[in-house]
Amino acid sequence: MSNILPNDLINALKGDPSFDYEAFIAVHDKEEKTTSIRLNPFKDATTEGFDVEKAIPWCRGGYYLKERPVFTLDPLFHSGCYYSQEASSMFLDYAIRSLALHKEPIKVLDLCAAPGGKSTLLNSALHKDSLLVANEIIKSRVNILNDNLVRWGNPNVVVSNNDPSAFGRLPGYFDLMVVDAPCSGSGMFHKDHTAIDEWSLSNVKLCSERQQRILGQSLDALKSEGYLFYSTCSYSQEENEDIVDWLIDCFEMEAVDIEVDESWGIMVTKSPKHKAATFRFYPHLLKGEGFFFAVLKKRGDQSSFSMKKVKKEKNTAPQQVADTWIDKEGLYVFQHNDMLHVFPKQYEMDLQALQNVLYLKNAGTQIGKLKGKELIPAHDLALSNRILTDLPAIELDLEQAQQYLRKENLALSINPDNLQGWILVRYKGTNMGWIKAMPNRINNYYPKEIRIANL
Repeated sequence: MSNILPNDLINALKGDPSFDYEAFIAVHDKEEKTTSIRLNPFKDATTEGFDVEKAIPWCRGGYYLKERPVFTLDPLFHSGCYYSQEASSMFLDYAIRSLALHKEPIKVLDLCAAPGGKSTLLNSALHKDSLLVANEIIKSRVNILNDNLVRWGNPNVVVSNNDPSAFGRLPGYFDLMVVDAPCSGSGMFHKDHTAIDEWSLSNVKLCSERQQRILGQSLDALKSEGYLFYSTCSYSQEENEDIVDWLIDCFEMEAVDIEVDESWGIMVTKSPKHKAATFRFYPHLLKGEGFFFAVLKKRGDQSSFSMKKVKKEKNTAPQQVADTWIDKEGLYVFQHNDMLHVFPKQYEMDLQALQNVLYLKNAGTQIGKLKGKELIPAHDLALSNRILTDLPAIELDLEQAQQYLRKENLALSINPDNLQGWILVRYKGTNMGWIKAMPNRINNYYPKEIRIANL
């Protein structure tokens, strides 16, 4: 018996005669951290510079690395060229493709979204004209969620900070809901032994009750025939298969099976009551952490949110101000407080509806604020995938790029006859942010709240 893992957890897993608990124990007796990244398909992102072990078979653009680099010191990380994400949780990409949810625009809610791994994956995997609402209930975690989606660079995203119950005010609105629910965390024991001390059967029960509350208060937002992706990083049946059976019993949900390659090492399990197909990821069977995943489809009738209730407000934002900064095709400009944003025109009324019932942290891409007739460009604009490619720019080497990320003074040779005013700084051809070149100095406009520490 392991001296590390809780006996209650091992005894529960031993109840499955097909489960190799000895191999499971053995892999947990040594604390290991598997490192993996996922490239941003919208940016000029490659694996150059990484010591790649192999590709992740269930996720396009996902790779295992042989060792973990210091991501904080890599300008391409801050520019949104890739995201460091646990490999098992990248299975969403395969689920989306298996269900053909990427074929046409849909409306998607990532309900428990921070820090943003699944949101950035959804934003990559879905049709480019889909609408993604990324929500986080905990206020202190919303900023990192927003920062990661800003780095990803697409304008078809809304970031919100609401309790799950708030989405009951949007009945039948979403085609897909992703609920990566707060859990007891036993799936993380392999890489973090300190989490073991916090685990208990009482906490499993508490998490199961919380998961039911989150789902029960938000599922009305899923349209009839819409899909639910439910996941945890727990091994406990009470938080996984039992929740799936509960959803089938109480919400007219139907489990959806997805065919997976046996060589991947993903264990297909069945829920106790309804024999619903679910998926478990174990670190002794594959290269990844513990993860549970299920797909369900809403079969019952669901009333729908009426867009007729939404009154279109007059938009007085100057539309032409964005023309010299960003590719505005399919986008419109709106103003919130003193900041101008761009957002997909096809979802203009949807944004109004979301504003009416939710607290929104951000929507679309901030492009800047007007000072007289001059636009003071936003950092978000620099990272946008829609920014114009012919704007003034200067390339930095690694040392200069790291100085920029620390918000230090930059000693750059800029010919004042050619470059003055707002200038993009780039590293390996990828935009990092703005500087402003004056006749006698250069101002570093990297946001101080996200600058990196002196490492």
